[in-house]
Amino acid sequence: MRSKDKVFPEAKALRPVLQGLRIQGKTVVLTNGVFDLLHVGHVRSLEDARSRGDYLVVALNNDRSAEANKGKGRPFVPIDERMELVSALWFVDYVTSFDGETADGVLELLQPDFYAKGTDYTLKTLPERDTLKKLGIKAVFVGDKKDHSTQKLILKIRKK
Repeated sequence: MRSKDKVFPEAKALRPVLQGLRIQGKTVVLTNGVFDLLHVGHVRSLEDARSRGDYLVVALNNDRSAEANKGKGRPFVPIDERMELVSALWFVDYVTSFDGETADGVLELLQPDFYAKGTDYTLKTLPERDTLKKLGIKAVFVGDKKDHSTQKLILKIRKK
């Protein structure tokens, strides 16, 4: 599948695709984030998330939501380019975007089997924990210890 065919800018258009996969008995893992300045920590987390099910959906914060979460001047890379970059990874099956402080809305809409977040979260600190409980979605924590971040990368670039 070509990377552009994996991109669903509106999550509601992806819903029937995922429903069809679940009818076939496939498991869907959803993860989310800004993914501004893609780095090795992102890749490790996404690859681990993909290993937890048959299909991986990555929901990216749109530009407004990314700025609200990360601060003025962010993201550096606009949403359409971030979605294209993430969709080019072989282990990512679908990419979409959402507008919200948390992924609660996209979880309610897409209802994956698993919700993957990085190891910097726990079930107690996960903002979407109430939605997961309500919908019966299992949380999984993926990737390695959080040694990489876009903020660290930005600081390193600025120093040079």
